[in-house]
Amino acid sequence: MRDKWAEISENLKKMLKSGLFKVWIAPLHASVHEGGLHLVAPNAYVAGRLESMMLASLHEAAAPVLGLEPEQVDVRIEAAEQSADAEIVEEKQSSMQKKPADRADVSASAPSAVASFMAPARAPRQASLPLPSVAVYRDTQNWRYSFADFVVGPTNNMAVAAAQDVSRSCGCVRTLFVNSSSGLGKTHLAQAVGRAISEEGTNARVGYLTAEEFASRFVTALRAQDIEGFKARFRELDVLLMEDVHFFQGKEKMQDMALAVVKSLQAKGGRAIFTSSFSPRELQKVDSQLVSHFCSGILTDMGRPTKDMRCDILGRKARTFQVLLPESVCDLLASRLTGDVRQMESCLNSLIFKARLLNCGLNVDLAMEVLSQYADVACGPDFSTILRLVCESYGLNERQLSSRSRRKECVVGRNTAFYLARKHTEMTLEEIGEKFNRRHSTVIKGITSLERELSRESTEGRRIARAVSLIERNAGLAERPM
Repeated sequence: MRDKWAEISENLKKMLKSGLFKVWIAPLHASVHEGGLHLVAPNAYVAGRLESMMLASLHEAAAPVLGLEPEQVDVRIEAAEQSADAEIVEEKQSSMQKKPADRADVSASAPSAVASFMAPARAPRQASLPLPSVAVYRDTQNWRYSFADFVVGPTNNMAVAAAQDVSRSCGCVRTLFVNSSSGLGKTHLAQAVGRAISEEGTNARVGYLTAEEFASRFVTALRAQDIEGFKARFRELDVLLMEDVHFFQGKEKMQDMALAVVKSLQAKGGRAIFTSSFSPRELQKVDSQLVSHFCSGILTDMGRPTKDMRCDILGRKARTFQVLLPESVCDLLASRLTGDVRQMESCLNSLIFKARLLNCGLNVDLAMEVLSQYADVACGPDFSTILRLVCESYGLNERQLSSRSRRKECVVGRNTAFYLARKHTEMTLEEIGEKFNRRHSTVIKGITSLERELSRESTEGRRIARAVSLIERNAGLAERPM
């Protein structure tokens, strides 16, 4: 039955945005029976929201797994406290039936207490309803990554050393801020800390979420009038791992709440790791106090891996596929793929898949064929070339990109140009902004928006990813070394 719920969950992941899935679906306890799906939500508020927002999606996701039409699927949703109250009532009734004399005594002395057990559970007021809790992990199986599979080198050794210190309860580092470009291991590092803490066996309460998920929970708390409950759940944490904090730019109320949470955690000696695609000095429209608390411990960045590190990464990834990567092939891939780790993983996956499809071994000729689909070893083109390719890809001209138009294609095209210029040239954020008559903060906002879309498994996200990939391929773009 658990396997069936896993299949239904996978269907829901494809149908819903990742934030919605994590907040509303992930906390559920489910049981599947013939023709039906029984869900237990953490509280009445979540149960009510599921019934009003996602009932149709639940029917649609469960139907293929159960072999039924959506309208034939029986979905039952109840709150955990209702379930618990029912058990208490049942136990109390059983106890009273076994001891009638005791029941009479209790009824006579405290009728209100008996009434409270016997009466149906009343729905709590909207203002006191608890919200979906922050993701708290204690079991090592919940963490995808560890320090053992993290390749350490001169471009990231300080960040790794600081993160390992944070993971120790007796460590001297209590707050760590890590910034790097996308795909260089920020998430790996944060999750490795979570795993190390859970393996330490100290029962420390660890909260792991992105700044966007924090904002989503905050909005939900505002709607439920449960701000104090929201704060209380974060005050319970001993360690906070928060990713992509640049999301807070320009969001004053969320910054105020984040500041309150961080100050409370640090005041009691808690530990925190914050990650971002931008360094603190590049953050715009973020409260100076919040930035100060982000940077109150160790501040470090992670650069692109060196060739030796890339060889190590490729070798380790190949071993996870139970494949021996020939030294010549490994050297070729490491020389050509000078970008992020995701690019290397993708190329290696494609190479192994093609070798298995052709029923042949890994060799240099096959690797060259696969590499032709990825970034070339040549240096990337200048900004004007990037601009020209972006215009061709989106059917725009340079005047439209520099205009104040808010038409969707103009905005996405402009953000793509921001993203590629930042990624493949030595231009500063200010210089990129000047090319479009935009401020430094607008460039950061545009890049953040594009990265968020690229990370989502949505139609729009996939469309943008294809456009970016095509532009890079046509330009023969290579990641520039740090």
